[in-house]
Amino acid sequence: MPPEFFLDRNLGRRVAEELRMRGWVVHCIADVFPTDAQDVPDGEWIAHGLDRSWVPLSKDGRIKTRDLEIRPVRDRSGVLFYLDNQQLRSIEMVQRLDSHRSAIHRAVEKGGLPPTPSAGTGSTAPGPDGALNLLPRGHCSP
Repeated sequence: MPPEFFLDRNLGRRVAEELRMRGWVVHCIADVFPTDAQDVPDGEWIAHGLDRSWVPLSKDGRIKTRDLEIRPVRDRSGVLFYLDNQQLRSIEMVQRLDSHRSAIHRAVEKGGLPPTPSAGTGSTAPGPDGALNLLPRGHCSP
């Protein structure tokens, strides 16, 4: 069964529609939270998705450095994918995600690292390959 993804509002509806047309199973934040989750902290929508086994997708690479936002990923041994380029057009985001689809699916199957006792320390740094240090080795942000 293919993984399901939970799209941050910053990706937009067009990205969701295009990914669906390419066979991705996606859930939009606006379909779950009122007012497009404008008042919902990132950690809350991320936790909501992970609790339903939906893999978060975002284009906010800063999430990886914010403890309150990345903590749900760590605590659930989950994975999160981000496009660390705010200037991409919708079609470029879709192409980048879809071109890494196999690698993304493999990373989802492997899952994240087990929760660490230091989960509240704020020590989340991207690895040398641009990945969150809690993602499987070899993962790169698409």
